[in-house]
Amino acid sequence: MPVSGLPEISIPRRLRAPAPGWTTTADVIVVGSGIAGLTTALRLRRRVARVLLVTKTVLDEGSTAWAQGGIAAVMSPEDSPAEHIHDTLVAGVGLCDVDAVEALVTEGPDAVWDLIALGADFDRGDTGQISLTREGGHHRDRILHAGGDATGREISRALIAALDRVRDDPGIEVIEHALVVDLLTDADERVCGVTLHVIGEGQVDGVGAAHARAVVLATGGLGQIYSSTTNPSVATGDGMAAALRAGAVLADLEFVQFHPTVLWLGEGSRGQQPLISEAVRGEGAFLVDEAGERFMQGQHPLADLAPRDVVSRAIITRMRETGTDHVYLDCRHLGADFLEQRFPSIVQRCRELGFDPATQLLPVAPAQHYASGGVRTDLRGRSSREGLYACGETSCTGVHGANRLASNSLLEGLVFARRIADDLTTRLGAGELPETTPVAPSGEPELIRGKRRLDVQRAMTAGSGTVRSASSLAATQETLAALAARAVGADADKQGGPKSWETTNLLHLGRALTYAAALRDETRGGHVREDFPARDDEHFLHHVHLQRSVAGALDARIVPVPQSNLDGLDLGAPVPVDVLDEDRAEGPGAAKPAARHTDSAKETEETT
Repeated sequence: MPVSGLPEISIPRRLRAPAPGWTTTADVIVVGSGIAGLTTALRLRRRVARVLLVTKTVLDEGSTAWAQGGIAAVMSPEDSPAEHIHDTLVAGVGLCDVDAVEALVTEGPDAVWDLIALGADFDRGDTGQISLTREGGHHRDRILHAGGDATGREISRALIAALDRVRDDPGIEVIEHALVVDLLTDADERVCGVTLHVIGEGQVDGVGAAHARAVVLATGGLGQIYSSTTNPSVATGDGMAAALRAGAVLADLEFVQFHPTVLWLGEGSRGQQPLISEAVRGEGAFLVDEAGERFMQGQHPLADLAPRDVVSRAIITRMRETGTDHVYLDCRHLGADFLEQRFPSIVQRCRELGFDPATQLLPVAPAQHYASGGVRTDLRGRSSREGLYACGETSCTGVHGANRLASNSLLEGLVFARRIADDLTTRLGAGELPETTPVAPSGEPELIRGKRRLDVQRAMTAGSGTVRSASSLAATQETLAALAARAVGADADKQGGPKSWETTNLLHLGRALTYAAALRDETRGGHVREDFPARDDEHFLHHVHLQRSVAGALDARIVPVPQSNLDGLDLGAPVPVDVLDEDRAEGPGAAKPAARHTDSAKETEETT
């Protein structure tokens, strides 16, 4: 059903940019070089005549390479798809698409084995079996990891190596340092290419147009919309923003996951922050406050390994109670030898910054980590715009609901990339999605200068960040509206460049995210409202879909969760944020969770 009652927000059809000075063509354009983009491009290369893969910087600088913890999959005889599905649905707090979760979990193991066959080298135990560990929200050991805490880097390396082996194939072209500006559409609003800016030499330089029969967006998240994030600097929501301007539906934008254990470097620290992987708690580390008291006992059956939203809210509550801006992660009992072997990258980074996890408490606080919402897709990766697909963090498949279960992100990118490639292969082979001609977009373009980024980040962090309220969201929207007004004022004569385009993307997504958050008067998953601290299943078991209308207004539509998605799912009683304070362990001497680590082999996986 449509929604009204909030001030109208106008979103332009395009960014201000120079007219394209060159063109190229392909059957499919894949935008992004993380696990989603690389998997899609590699799978399509063998099946369609020409694939164009474009990436914003270089191939290995996306979010995948930063993933520390691992990739979740049912790989042990003690585990089962039903249990992985259950853990995912519980973490999503009633808003997961059950069919999408089933696809993720049941197809995940085969996808992981294919990744291993491609060359990904996961950590193994003494017997040569794949090692598995546990993270927050999981009731089984099902997290594969590589290099201890460098799983994303290893997956990225294996996929890029596979791509390098076919670089001479005329069926695939890679363009690095290419920022997609906007989507091209034809007279029927079908997506048929992109405009992009390339930093290069010769003809392929500056702004150009790439035409295609289909476009796959795999551009990652929007972490740089906040002052503090675990995301790399390239995570400026370019794909989501371009899709929004082109009229595609975006869903669940209000559900931003804030990772509970990000190394706190001081009040003035900005940009990408060091993440302390959830796997550290999976191996037995635990949280304490400044008095050394453990505070997760009694707040959730999994205590320190509760889902991320539960842990983040508990940390925020404890910081408010104690008047501090961080808590601590205690890893000391795990020992230097174990930490250095299991988490070499984390230990090295902490020591570079003056902290030793083997001998010191690590100061931590929540920071933006993952966008559960994005471009709404079906189970084949198709968006609401014909010819446009989305995959990975850019998309909203319905897998994550209100809060992503740890280590499901890499698996989602892997599984749904395969689904997209299969669907495109079938459609293109059947003569669907024929070549078409883009038309010039209507309406005035918009652009704010790159130096306004700090203003966007401050507004989003203050009002649409970890804890929100009606007044804070209204204040954020007012600030963003004033920034948008500059696009037709002080910034109107600018033609743009990468920093300005990125910042304008953040502005557009910030306005959409804040709009969606104002429509959810409850606390659920990653969405925390201090004026509505309880979950409200009676009124808010629904999704918020956002779409730019032909006239340019941002329209919202409420989409109820089907009852079938809730059958058999125990969400538990709604719990106010500020009363989770019972049955704590008695200080740092309380019993410590045992380190978890098991092994798995393919022979055992195939029996589950």
